[in-house]
Amino acid sequence: MRLTPVPPLSVLYSDNHLLVVDKPVGIATMGSPQETQTIARLAALYLQRKYNKPGKAFIGVVSRLDRLVSGVLLLARTSKAASRISEQLRQQSVEKFYMAIVEGRLPTSPGSPAAWREVVDWVAKDESAQRMRVVDESHPQAQVARLRIQPLANSGEKSLVKIELLTGRKHQIRLQLAEQGTPIWGDTKYGARGRFVARGPTPNRSSSGSPMGTAAEGRDAGNVGSGIALHCQQLSLIHPTLKHTMVFESSPLAHWPQMPAEFEKWLAVKT
Repeated sequence: MRLTPVPPLSVLYSDNHLLVVDKPVGIATMGSPQETQTIARLAALYLQRKYNKPGKAFIGVVSRLDRLVSGVLLLARTSKAASRISEQLRQQSVEKFYMAIVEGRLPTSPGSPAAWREVVDWVAKDESAQRMRVVDESHPQAQVARLRIQPLANSGEKSLVKIELLTGRKHQIRLQLAEQGTPIWGDTKYGARGRFVARGPTPNRSSSGSPMGTAAEGRDAGNVGSGIALHCQQLSLIHPTLKHTMVFESSPLAHWPQMPAEFEKWLAVKT
């Protein structure tokens, strides 16, 4: 039987309970029933073909990255793992760090990153505009949104920033950085002016001949298109069954073909 070609899935880690992938820009974590190219469906297909499963493989989506965002994405392979990871997320014990390039010049310390700064807002969905907004704490749908920002480097009127996500609200990083007057490069929904070029998935089979590639194969391939300069660089959690801390990392270098040389040099040394 001829297999349908699918984009390579860059697998960072896999065991009986977890599947961790390096998500490219341009593909949703989940989607509508008519949308076949989602990370959840590609992951299920990857497991089905890798292990020759007769039926559909279980994939638990325990966290998401927006279609325009790249980086570390954690999926559960069993319902038990999904439940235990979801509990860690509710307790805010899963650590997530992101890299972003923002429009605007943030102060940095000469030769070293600036100090961390915490940002706290109350946010709510604006259904009519299909985006999030900062609202007053008294708003009936208000949810607290917390993150920490560390400016790393500057290039012209752009800044490379590290973010620790402390709560997981929809579009949280995008909204809160924009509210600081520094929207993420390419994020026109939240006020950015410039277009950002990112590396997306390739429509072809991996070079190994399998329907899904390794992390290395995924980094070497990919179309170039529009995205935003936001990348999940690191995620750490307690393994749902082994009970020890696991840390997963992805460098934005493979996903950001367009960036100032100063940032590329900084990331090459630090990530």
